[in-house]
Amino acid sequence: MSNFAGKTVVVSGGAEGIGLSIAQAMGRQGMSVVLGDIDAAQLELARQQLEAQGIDVLACVMDVTRVEQWAEVAEQAVARFGKVHMLVNNAGVGAIGESIERSNIEDWRWVVDVNLMGIVYGTQTMIPLIKQHGEGGWLVNVASMAGMGGVPFAGAYTATKVAVVGMSESWHAELQPHNIQVSVLCPAFVKTRINLSSRNRQAEYGGENDDAADSAKGSAMAAHMQKVIDNGLAVEIVGERVVEALVANELYIFTHPNYRSVVQKRFQAIDAAFERAAASPLLAGVLNEDVVGFTD
Repeated sequence: MSNFAGKTVVVSGGAEGIGLSIAQAMGRQGMSVVLGDIDAAQLELARQQLEAQGIDVLACVMDVTRVEQWAEVAEQAVARFGKVHMLVNNAGVGAIGESIERSNIEDWRWVVDVNLMGIVYGTQTMIPLIKQHGEGGWLVNVASMAGMGGVPFAGAYTATKVAVVGMSESWHAELQPHNIQVSVLCPAFVKTRINLSSRNRQAEYGGENDDAADSAKGSAMAAHMQKVIDNGLAVEIVGERVVEALVANELYIFTHPNYRSVVQKRFQAIDAAFERAAASPLLAGVLNEDVVGFTD
């Protein structure tokens, strides 16, 4: 029997794309599924789809930037299923690429609040529920290959995804004593609609109309991005890959092994920078000091 059977997973941004793929994969493992999403119409379609597959599902309309709505989802999840065992922080948005000096501050606020603070709110809300029953569980944060290195003209998106990787590494060590496995999913291009994130952009961040104007300015870039995404990995594979990685207790979950060389170049550059620091006479006094604040 699957280790997931009879347990409950909460998936933010679960109405489509990677979130729905993970929800379906966990449902096939015997988990009850709580779907949260800002798009009520798409959420209803996802609920119907999961129920047609025999998956026990609760659908909750929610905005991940609203911590009080996370609390409401938690309350509904416990009322329906009794316990929460897994949280998948999947909800995320992209933004039209722009140079740093032309970046729209409202874009930054939107991307940071959804991609970063949405994960903080979700984790702070759900982890106490997972700790509460003492059975252990799982925390899966969805980052990106952008979390492994900078992407030009995507400063806000990259910043949030690097942060998600770092938070996941931190929480991995913190939650181990509670038997809560932490993993961070870092996909490259997948066939989703993340390039059309502005369809759900909240009014306080300028709404969809402002973003549509930005899209018109960057139409060539938008067309290129659409082509890249259309040639991306089939989203159905991602959910099954997550199951595979969780069974293997993987911290970093990769879906695109062809990007290994890109990440290795970054690590090589970092290692070379340490070599130069070690050779500096200015730093001779700290070369052999004990390392503090990190775990192996």
